[in-house]
Amino acid sequence: MRVKDNWIKIIHQLQDDICAALEAADGKAVFVEDKWQRAEGGGGKTRVIANGNVFEKGGVNTSIVFGEVTDNMRKQLSNSPLGERGVNWFACGLSLVIHPGNPFVPTVHCNYRMFELYDENGEVIDRWFGGGTDLTPYYLMEEDVKHFHQTYKNACDGFDILFYPRFKKDCDNYFVNWHRNEERRGLGGIFYDYKRPCEAQDVDFWMDFGKTCGDGFIKAYIPIVEKRKNTVYSEQNKYWQEIRRGRYVEFNLVHDRGTLFGLKTNGRTESILMSLPPTVRFEYNYQPAFGSEEYNLQEACLHPRDWLIEPTGEEKIEWAQRSNTC
Repeated sequence: MRVKDNWIKIIHQLQDDICAALEAADGKAVFVEDKWQRAEGGGGKTRVIANGNVFEKGGVNTSIVFGEVTDNMRKQLSNSPLGERGVNWFACGLSLVIHPGNPFVPTVHCNYRMFELYDENGEVIDRWFGGGTDLTPYYLMEEDVKHFHQTYKNACDGFDILFYPRFKKDCDNYFVNWHRNEERRGLGGIFYDYKRPCEAQDVDFWMDFGKTCGDGFIKAYIPIVEKRKNTVYSEQNKYWQEIRRGRYVEFNLVHDRGTLFGLKTNGRTESILMSLPPTVRFEYNYQPAFGSEEYNLQEACLHPRDWLIEPTGEEKIEWAQRSNTC
């Protein structure tokens, strides 16, 4: 089976499994599927859930798109040393964002993808993988955040014991509203990008890693949903949720590489902007009361921290010696 066919199979299975788990947790709403085609090549399946018992709005999307490398796209391929030689390209991935109605259930984002670049003979000249999953709570429930991070540490450790600390740090440094005093969008998770196969980590390695992390979404997120979905909340809690949703919108439209890449390369706008929440609030210079639960969440976003016990210096050296990282 070709690499791309195998990856497509993985992505579609993840979409089915994740949608089933989210529907079961909601207990009312079901995903509506919108199949679409892209004039330049390829298409996708956008699945949307809305107005449920738990989920106010969300989408779990897959896309398989390809085409010629245009001048505009070439500008977006600055990460590829072979970008100037690229004639055609292929991309396939899973992307999801879930916005619950209850402010005590976190918003969550997940994305796993593969990109291929071809020369004039149709040969692959570059290929890379990327992805990650991150949590955006509205209230700081430390046990939930630790569960989420522990689940992804367990997934990473099965491949390389240095992955979690590296990808956790990359996540903290990616989902940042730099224009707001380096405030993070949420409380992190893992994030990796431009991972190219090599002798120690071949194509199967990165496909297996993406599948494992995709499967980990259900283990990391659904238990938090089940624990918090019936929590009683007030209008003030909802107000704060909408304030924080504003920060989510700001990041996605100002800084997110995936959103900007899609909009600048004639991507499907409805699928790209599916990530935006249904209701949002922008208040001039809004500041939560010092010491409040809202303040504590904001402080956690301003000052990222390690949610799990960090290894000692000697343990880190041992890990580095055991690591098979290219």
